[in-house]
Amino acid sequence: MNSLWHDSEAAACADELALRVYSSRLLGREPALVLHGGGNTSVKITEKNLLGEDEEILYVKGSGWDLAAIEAAGFAPVRLRPMLSLAKLKRLTDPQMVNGLKIQLARSDAPAPSVETILHALLPFRYVDHTHADAVVTLCNTPDGQQRIEKLYGDLAVIVPYVMPGFDLAREAGRLFAAQAGPQTVGMVLMNHGVFSFGDTARESYERMIRLVSMAEDYLRAHGAWELNEPAAQKPHCDRREIAALRQSVSAKAGRPMLLHVTGSQRGLDFARRADVRELVCGPATPDHVLRTKALPLIGRDVDQYERDYRRYFETHEPEAKERKTVLDPAPRVLLDPELGLCCVGASAGEANIVADIYEHTIGCILRAERLGGWQPLPQRDLFAVEYWDLEQAKLNKGGKAPIFSGEIALITGAASGIGKACVESFLKRSAAVAGLDIDPKISDVSSSPAYLGLRCDITDEAQVAAALDAVTRRFGGLDMLVLNAGIFPPSKAISELSGELWRRVMAVNLDANLTLLRETHPLLKAALGKGRVVVIGSKNVPAPGPGAAAYSAAKAALTQLMRVAALEWSKDGIRINALHPNAVFDTGIWTDEVLQARAAHYGLTVQEYKTKNLLGVEVRSRDVAELAAELCGPLFACTTAAQLPVDGGNDRVV
Repeated sequence: MNSLWHDSEAAACADELALRVYSSRLLGREPALVLHGGGNTSVKITEKNLLGEDEEILYVKGSGWDLAAIEAAGFAPVRLRPMLSLAKLKRLTDPQMVNGLKIQLARSDAPAPSVETILHALLPFRYVDHTHADAVVTLCNTPDGQQRIEKLYGDLAVIVPYVMPGFDLAREAGRLFAAQAGPQTVGMVLMNHGVFSFGDTARESYERMIRLVSMAEDYLRAHGAWELNEPAAQKPHCDRREIAALRQSVSAKAGRPMLLHVTGSQRGLDFARRADVRELVCGPATPDHVLRTKALPLIGRDVDQYERDYRRYFETHEPEAKERKTVLDPAPRVLLDPELGLCCVGASAGEANIVADIYEHTIGCILRAERLGGWQPLPQRDLFAVEYWDLEQAKLNKGGKAPIFSGEIALITGAASGIGKACVESFLKRSAAVAGLDIDPKISDVSSSPAYLGLRCDITDEAQVAAALDAVTRRFGGLDMLVLNAGIFPPSKAISELSGELWRRVMAVNLDANLTLLRETHPLLKAALGKGRVVVIGSKNVPAPGPGAAAYSAAKAALTQLMRVAALEWSKDGIRINALHPNAVFDTGIWTDEVLQARAAHYGLTVQEYKTKNLLGVEVRSRDVAELAAELCGPLFACTTAAQLPVDGGNDRVV
């Protein structure tokens, strides 16, 4: 591993906290060191308090911050002296420790300090770095891991046998450091947790970390355990109905909708097909990953058996947690299936992506450890204790109500502009994962959110629709909500001038494609834990057609009738389907300047008069329609199906 330090970049840092941010980000740029919020760093700085007195402040990474993107505000300023006093206590429960950290914050708006704050305080160096380096935890998770680590580092590092995170770990690490550290000591290895480095400057601490990790990588390389064979290119078998059914089972165990990401990883698929995969996946690389991945993955698809095994272990080994009525979530977060490969579960797309990244690294650690004599992580009891740690349970219990569409998936057609694009924003805002379809290549750029998947698709091509639904299901696991928005509005033509070609083109997009989408998405909507929901974007032309719009009006009317029939047929599956009839929404793709001017002239109005030609005299925007579309999929309309709601400012011909 190479140092990424640049003197010119460091020189631009105004103070020690800025240097702490800089070197922390260098660590965060290396996935082999830290992943998604893992690891922590600190710096000790003397500052003036409000009384003008010098006070030593420990700036330690705050909870929830990622080293790759951390800023100065992400460090919690904790008064150092009280931390050293707390470290002298013989016993301190973790809730007491957390409270003790919070009340010593020097800034009320600071993030919660890391649970390793006391350990950072005890190390007598200005800068302290901590990572979960793949190479180091790989060595830890072998049958003779501690002996390997001791032989590798000698006097360079203090070795701390495994202790669960919290006050006891901080106290034991501090005791061993005080007893064993010498002039050559540049780091400390917490068995199964990771590695610490420290120094009097940001560069010294950072480059010591690089040195220690490089030594572990070189050890693996020297023992033929570094380079991994590239798996042969293979395609997972991905039947979208099977994936949706699997997601439904996992969500039911979790007690809430969850996303299921079929990663398509070649290494994951190769690993899942190993004959010895059950023996290999006996635990994660570090207990710090347990809260993301759980102690064990599911092999295959028997979610019921996974729950039975999980509950049996919980009741056998955690009787105290059971008495405390600990929240039990027996849903897997990692699935290894010989057909699907590596699948990852999360309450959001971001969570599922994090699980995927972590487990890709875990597979690498497992494969390397196997070459050193075997993969031997912590016993399951230790892993389970971390999963149901008081501090994590406290987070769950005060987490509050989940966002309205958390863990759910919406598919929106015609999403590159206008109402469709606004729908993407409305559903993302409510924490849904969103897939947008459009023939316009700009569909991929509608949102940069990890919860968004933009797919170019001609919805009149059934093969493209099938491919798009496969892609959505692989990415998110299924479908909960469908917004049928795509449509075309041709130039005004009297019936006497309407060609069969134009008629068929309008029908193909505005009607026939929606039949295909309804038919193909029905099995996915049926498998939705919260029951499927469909919103059809109709038109004012359904109840009140206008001259010159025969093809458009007929297509939208037929689509509305199709919606009514679907409501009759799908009610037995709990799927509700409703229609919105907007009018004069001029920030959409179908309303070009040419079309707008032609329609205004047809009625003998100016463009502005035409825009506000409704009872309320208001201009209806795409966002107005999108917000109502999202609400139709929410709990307020749980008892509504086959409804037709106008979004038109009031139209005298409809009223």
